Amino acid sequence: MNVTDSHKKEIDWPTMLIPFAIVIAMVAIFMIAPEGSKSIVDSLRGFFGDTIGLYYPVLAICCVLICIYIAVTPRYGNIRLGNMGSPLYSNFKWGSMIFTSTMAADIMFYSLIEWALYGGEQRIQDLGGVQMWAPTFTLFHWGPLAWGFYVMLAVCFAFMIHVRRRKRQRFSEACRPLMGDLVDGFWGKLIDIMAIFAVVCATGTTFSLATPLLTDGMGFVFGFETNTSITIIVLLLICAIYTITVLFGLKGISNLAGICSYLFFAILLYFLLLGGEIGYIIETGFQSIGNMIQNFIGLSTYMDPLRENGFAQNWTVYYWAYWLVWCVATPFFIAIISAGRTIRNVIWGAFGWGLAGTYMSFIILGNYGLAQQMKHGVDIIGFMGHGGTMYEAIFLIFDTLPLSSLALILLVITMIAFYSTTLDGITYVTSSYSYKTISPEEEPSRKIRGFWSVMLILLPIALLFAENSLYSLQGVTIVSAFPVGIMLIIIIWSFFKDCNNWLKTNH
Repeated sequence: MNVTDSHKKEIDWPTMLIPFAIVIAMVAIFMIAPEGSKSIVDSLRGFFGDTIGLYYPVLAICCVLICIYIAVTPRYGNIRLGNMGSPLYSNFKWGSMIFTSTMAADIMFYSLIEWALYGGEQRIQDLGGVQMWAPTFTLFHWGPLAWGFYVMLAVCFAFMIHVRRRKRQRFSEACRPLMGDLVDGFWGKLIDIMAIFAVVCATGTTFSLATPLLTDGMGFVFGFETNTSITIIVLLLICAIYTITVLFGLKGISNLAGICSYLFFAILLYFLLLGGEIGYIIETGFQSIGNMIQNFIGLSTYMDPLRENGFAQNWTVYYWAYWLVWCVATPFFIAIISAGRTIRNVIWGAFGWGLAGTYMSFIILGNYGLAQQMKHGVDIIGFMGHGGTMYEAIFLIFDTLPLSSLALILLVITMIAFYSTTLDGITYVTSSYSYKTISPEEEPSRKIRGFWSVMLILLPIALLFAENSLYSLQGVTIVSAFPVGIMLIIIIWSFFKDCNNWLKTNH
């Protein structure tokens, strides 16, 4: 690919600077008035996540159904993305880039502790207890409905970029078949600004939630006290790594993704082979997959109308919103690296690689911790119920491993690498947003990529200073996901209209 260094006249300054100004304003508010900002976010979460919470699961279900329809329909599934005889990347490299450049670091973090977060929920007890249902819900919340958002939009964007050859890689351009020239004016700018704002919120939520684990892990191993300043230093370290990588473009991202895959397999094998719970891990995983499949429709549509336990609103709605805000960047990245593949291959392949990596992580890492709770008397759920943090609970799990310090070091290195790869993909896509026109063969300039590398780290730092709770951080995600869902509907509608017009003239 060619690096774009001569686009000064073609930079879309409003799309770059308005979200930047909004983020700076949010940073200032979160840091100056942490309590007030927390109260506002919690109130907004109550409306978007509770009052109109049904909006998110309906979108998730529809995306998966539409993906299946497209894949099994030859009219759509056989469309090849670009004039290439073979895919741009091998299946393994393509699959590893999809997994590591999406939410892999988050997946590792939640794999270790999410089952315990569910352990104290009344909903879990009502259904039959922790052993059967805690690992089932982890697979459900990180399963097909979640990945459906990514896959659906990846298909829409891939068709726009590789078949229609449009040179504006942004949400507004994907709406053009339905909205027409409106995307060149105010409404197009509004769509793009909201999209970039959503991905900044997603990045902020993710990093401010999971980065303390890296800091505490390093402090645990090397014996130093951790605080907000140390956590920010770790964030800046991650920023430096992914900035260096993204400056090398897709080649650098591809190479780092390969390294991440090997680190990921190393930590999975560490837990599986050295933890002494192979049988329990595999059998619980097998059982959880079966339980999820058997109850899939009920899990997908459960909304707790009487609000007897709040589980659907606090967890399921949150997760669909969480995946939705990441849709601004990740599907574009999947689309860009899918040149040469058919739409059917993108759908089944993205689902397959994404679910394979996700389920391996949750089954091995999560079920090892569950084994310590259920078999060996390490009361992780009780520890958290009495005020212990998620990070301290994770260290309790690591303490049960042989050479626990070595395992923690491996975890920290792997998560830093994963975060770097994830942000590489996001930075690459948001940088493309900065241009009025840019072809699929061109890469954004290094200066623009550097700008977004720094910008994406600002909100996480502010949220760390504000010391927002998990509930408030979830609120930021749920609120910012709402407009993305509206854009999702418009983009899917536009895809079918555009695709049908193209098929009429080319077949």
